[in-house]
Amino acid sequence: MSQKVLIVGAGGQLGRELCRSAPAAVQCLAAPRGDLDIADADGVARRVAELAPALVINAAAYTGVDAAESEPLAARAANAEGPAHLAQACRDLGARLIHISTDFVFDGRASRPYPPTAPTAPLGEYGRSKLAGEQAVQRILPQALVLRTGWVYSRFGGNFVKTMLRLMAEREELAVVDDQVGTPTWARGLARAVWAAAGRPQLQGIYHWSDAGVCSWYDFAVAICEEACALGLLARPARVRPIPASDYPTPAQRPHYSVLDKTGSWRDLGLEGVHWRVQLRHMLKELKEMRDE
Repeated sequence: MSQKVLIVGAGGQLGRELCRSAPAAVQCLAAPRGDLDIADADGVARRVAELAPALVINAAAYTGVDAAESEPLAARAANAEGPAHLAQACRDLGARLIHISTDFVFDGRASRPYPPTAPTAPLGEYGRSKLAGEQAVQRILPQALVLRTGWVYSRFGGNFVKTMLRLMAEREELAVVDDQVGTPTWARGLARAVWAAAGRPQLQGIYHWSDAGVCSWYDFAVAICEEACALGLLARPARVRPIPASDYPTPAQRPHYSVLDKTGSWRDLGLEGVHWRVQLRHMLKELKEMRDE
């Protein structure tokens, strides 16, 4: 008998990868943003009760880090109030909840990977709204699993990798910040981790997931250029120039260091971490195959 799993935010990068990679024993119920507004408490309660899933995966979020500074209410509605509504609906139904959060709950002052137990101190409205969502989920549904991640990309939607490919095709040179450090996360690998967590109902609390390794945005951009040229996605290499974040001011302050400690996740999920550059290569190969079709 298949297990019903409701994927909220199914139209996003992670949501689409979750739907593509759902295990055979799962009946995947996809709820993109247009079908379910998680800021609507009554709508969430009604929809979850109607579908009666055994598990809800919340991949929906307001992800505009800079826009959140001028739209804090919109960010809070999606990132704090929405998860609370889902947690309440899951509690009423007796369903499990896996909620996706972010590395932006940290202030970036650390010099070693953040464990799940590290103190939180978000720098901007996006991080504050995501932290409020985590806290609401854990308060309402203590047995929920919160999975933090960061620097997510895929062949779907808009993301850093696809933006770099476009700019590198248009320009001979571009400048990229080199003093913000983290770990890229291919959404396909993140989906694999989420499904591993789904298959371990005893897991609860906060976990971290990204690919293995560490880099700056500059390092990431250089790797994108090299890998894309090797695959023929770019006709010629672009020069990538490193700059400090102070030379590229943005409305939202970003953490200078947001590397997550995944050792507990690798152990409890039974998965090995894959280096971010290997995952980048896989994603770019998939993108090339899609463009060649």
